[in-house]
Amino acid sequence: MKYHNPIIPGFHPDPSVCRVGDTYYLVTSSFNYFPGVPLFESKDLLNWHQIGHVLNRKEQLPLATSSTSGGIYAPTIRYHQGRFYMVTTNVDHGGNFFVWTDDIHGAWSDPIWVDQDGIDPSFYFEGDHAYFMSNGTDDDGVNGIVQCELDLTIGRKLSPTRCIWQGNGGRYLEGPHLYQIGKTYYLLASEGGTEYGHMMVMAKSDQLAGPYLSDPHNPILTNRDLGGYQIQGCGHADLVDDPQGNWWLIHLAFRQLDQYIQHHITGREVYLVPATFDESGWLQAGDQGTTRAEMTGPGQALQQDQHRRFDFTNTTIGQEWVYLRNLELANYRIDQDTWQLHGTDVTIDNTQTSPTALFVRQDELDFTYAVTLTGAAQEAGITVYMSENQHYELLVRPTDHGVELLRRLSLGDLVQEDHQIILPSSASPQPVRLTVTGSNYHYGFSATVAGKQYDLGQAQTKYLSSEVAGNFTGVMLGLFAQKPAATSAWSTFSDWRYQY
Repeated sequence: MKYHNPIIPGFHPDPSVCRVGDTYYLVTSSFNYFPGVPLFESKDLLNWHQIGHVLNRKEQLPLATSSTSGGIYAPTIRYHQGRFYMVTTNVDHGGNFFVWTDDIHGAWSDPIWVDQDGIDPSFYFEGDHAYFMSNGTDDDGVNGIVQCELDLTIGRKLSPTRCIWQGNGGRYLEGPHLYQIGKTYYLLASEGGTEYGHMMVMAKSDQLAGPYLSDPHNPILTNRDLGGYQIQGCGHADLVDDPQGNWWLIHLAFRQLDQYIQHHITGREVYLVPATFDESGWLQAGDQGTTRAEMTGPGQALQQDQHRRFDFTNTTIGQEWVYLRNLELANYRIDQDTWQLHGTDVTIDNTQTSPTALFVRQDELDFTYAVTLTGAAQEAGITVYMSENQHYELLVRPTDHGVELLRRLSLGDLVQEDHQIILPSSASPQPVRLTVTGSNYHYGFSATVAGKQYDLGQAQTKYLSSEVAGNFTGVMLGLFAQKPAATSAWSTFSDWRYQY
């Protein structure tokens, strides 16, 4: 079959996957957004439906003070003896922990904490034994991929932590996953950093605790030598088989803005490549060890769903829509057709608590995002948000002279407000149609009031890239309210449209 990458576009880093019967389940990291750890379901590995988030209670996911480089790092999902487990790291609040559920569509447990350092934790199950791994430090102070046996009831270590592999020589060894295929144990990991040198490496052993022998063909998957190719940063993979016995690697990668602009804004996304084992028992992955936008794999041709138009009726808060950190629910009034937001003095620049804002991911480079805004007793509008330091806004706000429409560009210490327009006065608040469009190179800003259109210019996309922001997320498209002029200030958002 032929298919197109990415299989899940937009900010969805560090994918992990497991199969139960004929159904696949996939999770990704979420950093400082709430709820955390998006959870997807699929029947064919190509078409994924989000069924919720694993961490949707504040008790599971404290995010106070978490920046866009903090919060929840790479998760792993596994299924064992009728139960699902998800293990991950909250780098700001407690470290490594896992949760479990017997109903993948229901609630997950409270966190069970693991007394072991490192990030990118993973589980491996064998019989009644559970093994925890991370890229951390063992009991003798040795760094690398470490392993210990774990008591799943309380998270207590049942064995010393030992380093079982120190990688293939590349920097930033991370993202370990362990599999037993036949009588052989395969250890999959990443090196090179989650940037342009990212790569997948593998080792194998005939014993669970090693020693592990590096694949002589390492790296088994990387796009680091494909200069000028849009897809880059391939790494952090998980291995899964299908019911027909075929093997697949699901991994992260990103799309740079074009052939010669080494910036990316949609974050690290989810990609799929076929994999096979050669006569020596080593894994061969992708198109001669690379990931391409158009791939061919085993199986019959399938139609990939392309959701291209979203509104309030086919999206859900806590699913496609997320918050920064732990929200104050009293600041939101949500109906099917209209959403009302009450701003506070917590702005979207804040690094400690949650502003009044809701976000969806920017999934594609070309898009249109529009909403009708009513109410001008506070700052409110659309934000194109990469981090607390890098974001663009199209907004209205009250002034002594009337309601002002403007664009604001925030890039670190540089904040520019321009295209300021005092809107025509009226006896009642005038609805303002705010629109942001996207392309590879620019975001465009415009507004329509009482039939009159206002052009508020363009801003370059690359300044909201991960390379500039220095973080691990991707651009989010949000609705926000802040700095109310009165305690009764509410802004009403209606007729929201997002299409690409």
